[in-house]
Amino acid sequence: MAPSSAPALSFFLISLLLLHLSPVSSRPTFQPSSSQFVSSVSQVLRVLNQVVSILSRFADFSGDSRLSHAISDCLDLLDLSSDDLSFSASASQSPRGKHNGTGNLSSDLRTWLSAALANPETCMDGFEGTNSIVSGLISSGLGQVSSLLQDLLAQVHPVSDRSWSGKNRFPSWIKPGDRKLLQTNQLPVDVVVAADGTGNYTKVMDAVLAAPDYSMKRYVIYVKRGLYTENVEIKKKKWNLMMIGDGMDATIISGNRSFVDGWTTFRTATFAVSGRGFIARDIAFQNTAGPEKHQAVALRSDSDLSVYYRCGIYGYQDSLYTHTMRQFYRECKITGTVDFIFGDATAVFQNCQLLAKKGLASQKNTITAQGRKDPNEPSGFSFQFCNVSADWDLLPSVNSTQTYLGRPWKTYSRTVFMQSYMSEALRPEGWLEWNGDFALDTLFYAEFQNYGAGAALEKRVKWGGYRALNDSRQASNFTVAQFIEGNLWLPSTGVTYTAGLGV
Repeated sequence: MAPSSAPALSFFLISLLLLHLSPVSSRPTFQPSSSQFVSSVSQVLRVLNQVVSILSRFADFSGDSRLSHAISDCLDLLDLSSDDLSFSASASQSPRGKHNGTGNLSSDLRTWLSAALANPETCMDGFEGTNSIVSGLISSGLGQVSSLLQDLLAQVHPVSDRSWSGKNRFPSWIKPGDRKLLQTNQLPVDVVVAADGTGNYTKVMDAVLAAPDYSMKRYVIYVKRGLYTENVEIKKKKWNLMMIGDGMDATIISGNRSFVDGWTTFRTATFAVSGRGFIARDIAFQNTAGPEKHQAVALRSDSDLSVYYRCGIYGYQDSLYTHTMRQFYRECKITGTVDFIFGDATAVFQNCQLLAKKGLASQKNTITAQGRKDPNEPSGFSFQFCNVSADWDLLPSVNSTQTYLGRPWKTYSRTVFMQSYMSEALRPEGWLEWNGDFALDTLFYAEFQNYGAGAALEKRVKWGGYRALNDSRQASNFTVAQFIEGNLWLPSTGVTYTAGLGV
């Protein structure tokens, strides 16, 4: 697009946008199981589809690589939001149906609506640095989508579904035979990936593409030890994939995409997964772009009810993008520098190593940047029984490099550290501002029963949204059982976990 034609083109397209976008009402009132809820979801879908229709006109744009990636990201992200909304409508009408939820209608709806809200935000973030009229063109429509979704979220209140509690319950899509296999971890392997040619495939992505779509049973891909230099993306249709390696230091999937090299942060991921029910075990994902390339994601997950067990996630800035949905990490090693665990998922990390690395000169390390933008979203990060320390390259300069537990990326950022070890690598203040006093009173940052040289609370920040928890009942809200409804779905995965505060 020539710069001289931009004003006329902008006027034309904005006029087109205004003609296409229908006026929408606001503040609906309904019960989540009512026909009005379905009607309100349909209203959001209608506006969303209108935005997609207009954005699709730019799908073949090739004049600017980052702009092209941003447009592609938006189309994928809005497609995910469309699915999230469709699942929400379906679940409200048939809570026990085959929509791959937990069976707790309130938890499922709040998760999916929160993801549907986060995706347009990520879409707009992708236009950073593009100097494009496209973002301005679609921002009005996406603003309507966000407003309607916030109204929907406000109507779906947290409800404990006691009829589905307990460790012996399984999601409806897991068949009895699969349950036994998953509980004993004696899973049959469907395909083998081996770099040396001794398997069915030599590339991980080839095995993913060959997997069935919308599978209601577990499909297992075994990736033999080796270094696999490729970018892998598990699209939304690939449900219930399980990927097993030979250990986080033996089976490594590696890439080097970065923001500096023209990719959007969303698209820098070495390994990205959107298909529901994904499990990874004994495998590593790394991004080798280095600190000078800024945003460079190793693993991005939009997979609802996903598990990462004994996995390595290695990078520098933005190593792990827990983008949306409910996720569980157990015995993982996660390394990085700036915001190296970020996103708007509802995620619990148990028994994980969080290792701060040495970045650029005068750069401050922040372990988390949680992206909750609305107070009704269920999202947030909970770290339990974890180890917060310096990685090997930071140890010589641990006193001169400032490392913090996190900073507020969005207005209602929520992160809790509990029953975890914190080394002397952590600054006494514990937490870092994002930009002045932004979100300091609206965030929710908390600590409970942590220990180690970096866990002392006397010099912690005095923000309105920070708190040191003393009541175990408050801390219990961020356990596996309550925060991600883990007792409803984790037993089917065969992964070890602690449901409450007990070790």
